[in-house]
Amino acid sequence: MNKVMLIGNVTKEPDVRYYDVDQAMATLTLATKERGYTAKDGTKVPDHTDWHHLVFYKQLAKFVEAYVHMGDKLYVEGRIRYGGYDDKFGQHHDVAEIMVENMELLTPKQQ
Repeated sequence: MNKVMLIGNVTKEPDVRYYDVDQAMATLTLATKERGYTAKDGTKVPDHTDWHHLVFYKQLAKFVEAYVHMGDKLYVEGRIRYGGYDDKFGQHHDVAEIMVENMELLTPKQQ
């Protein structure tokens, strides 16, 4: 089973592109944070933040375009997909993307 569930904060405005007459794709970066702690022996473990690349298609992409902004808190469910690319200098980069299938906006609406 390939299932990912994340709660985190949007780190920049979503990038939305239309690839057909009415078909959209949106991408954004979500930051998740694990709080640091002090172990019983006094060892301090610092906070740890991970950045996740999220991909939305079709109606979810349109929802993201209309309602999701930098700083919003999101809950997302999806599947992870691994890939890679070579940059213009010939360096290979591995990429992990979350293909979002379901989401919930956790940030309260502005009055």
